[in-house]
Amino acid sequence: MLVEIKKMNKDEVTVCTSLDVAETFGKEHKNVLKDIREMDCSEEFGRLNFELSSYLNSQNKRQPMYYMTCDGFTMLVMGYTGEKAMKFKEAYIRQFNAMEKVLIGKMKEREKGIAVRQALTNALQQSEENERMHGHAYSTYTNIVYKAVFGKDAKRLREEYGISKKENLRECFSEEERKAVQSVEMIVSGLVNCGWGYEQIKEFVMNQNLKMLAA
Repeated sequence: MLVEIKKMNKDEVTVCTSLDVAETFGKEHKNVLKDIREMDCSEEFGRLNFELSSYLNSQNKRQPMYYMTCDGFTMLVMGYTGEKAMKFKEAYIRQFNAMEKVLIGKMKEREKGIAVRQALTNALQQSEENERMHGHAYSTYTNIVYKAVFGKDAKRLREEYGISKKENLRECFSEEERKAVQSVEMIVSGLVNCGWGYEQIKEFVMNQNLKMLAA
């Protein structure tokens, strides 16, 4: 059984598909679709926890399928019987809950990273550094951060990871590396707000003691 993150009703939630349910419980997919459509649940519950989609079958023909949330999955398989179904429901609920905790943690960390980057952007705009650097202040200061943490600028890191400018470089970092980057970005934001100039900040963040602080 596969689970993934998907946006449903404007929220990012953990989901699986009707295809996953059919494969896991040894059912024909058309019967799983029928079970979903004939579920005796409220219209609101169905709207919040099931989303009609499609997939390409082995004949390359588009066929219907559903995405479902953890609650939707639980409601659907609640009516399935047999030893296999019961054992799987118990194991899957445990797995789903554990996976959800991990994913929620990642989403919170991502939100924190966005907030830190926004703080740096605001600090640079208020200091007029972005105007002075003709719109390149954020990338210039970000390179200082990367050099402090990795000893390399963004261009060099992208080359090493083999990704283009359109791809998110930070997705290549480990959790520890992202935290180190955020730590240095917060320090840089504070220094910019204190009126420090580019050369002062560059010299300060490249100090070995600061690299140890961010590690």
